[in-house]
Amino acid sequence: METDKDIYILGIESSCDDTSAAVLRNDILLSNVTASQEVHKAYGGVVPELASRAHLQNVVPVIQQAIARAGIKKEQLNAIAFTRGPGLMGSLLVGVSFAKGLARSLNIPLVDVNHLQGHVLAHFIREDENDHNQPPYPYLCLLVSGGNSQIVRVNAYNDMEVLGQTIDDAAGEAIDKCSKVMGLGYPGGPIIDRLARQGNPHAYRFAEPNIPGMDYSFSGLKTSFLYNLRKWVEEEPNFVENHKEDIAASLEYTIVDILMKKLRMAVKETHITHVAVAGGVSANNGLRNAFREHAEKYGWTIYIPKFSYTTDNAAMIGITGYYKYLDKEFCSIDKPAFSKVTFK
Repeated sequence: METDKDIYILGIESSCDDTSAAVLRNDILLSNVTASQEVHKAYGGVVPELASRAHLQNVVPVIQQAIARAGIKKEQLNAIAFTRGPGLMGSLLVGVSFAKGLARSLNIPLVDVNHLQGHVLAHFIREDENDHNQPPYPYLCLLVSGGNSQIVRVNAYNDMEVLGQTIDDAAGEAIDKCSKVMGLGYPGGPIIDRLARQGNPHAYRFAEPNIPGMDYSFSGLKTSFLYNLRKWVEEEPNFVENHKEDIAASLEYTIVDILMKKLRMAVKETHITHVAVAGGVSANNGLRNAFREHAEKYGWTIYIPKFSYTTDNAAMIGITGYYKYLDKEFCSIDKPAFSKVTFK
């Protein structure tokens, strides 16, 4: 998969509420521009109709900025990589439709990218020629976000096996909903993370599921959290305000503990000690610290992404598109977007 000619890839990501575009020269990132949507905070979660409307407003300026910051002209692009799914259908359609139109106008190939595959391969984004901190194949990746919690064995960029995944709610979703119950606002992840830094992680205990194998479950934790909080508030009306740091720290500790127990199981069964983390929840300091502790205690070689590559971003779409471009895995213009969570 080597080439003696520079390849310029434009990546487009629009699966949820972030409109993002990135330009890569081979596997080197030249630009990564993201427009976030503030409108959803008032509703305590992403409103699909509002998200798709915001994408329509953002997609052209974001792509123009990405190309300008990369210091190239759009005519230099060799291909356009785009998120085909999974995600919110209305949001996906904006990025998919624009990618198809631009590719046709420039007469260059389209490369469709699975959003989850993009998160896993974010570790291969290089910022300069001296960046060589990419995991070797095979490696394990804990993919944790608002919509997904999976342990993935990565044998190659196009060969991934899901060893375990959530059977109900994802870790990020559980954090957001518990934050909402506490009245802390949206998105809950950064709020819980910030409060947890000041709290006692052993102050309170919440139920941990007993799920066989490497699958996850977080619905029971949410129920336990809700019932306990109701009981504590009945006894002390200002309980949340008076103890929010300890509650956040205890919630974070429980979720990280659930995630790491299954990951230790995966390492033990596969004997793979190169372990990465990806997805929005990988920005959580408690989870990052747990990775570092496990590396020291169990001899793992760990890979933790930069914060800018944890949330939805087009750089991860671009790097995946680059590898697919080298293998000439192009996408026909009639391929539709898909919303269902899948690696296929």
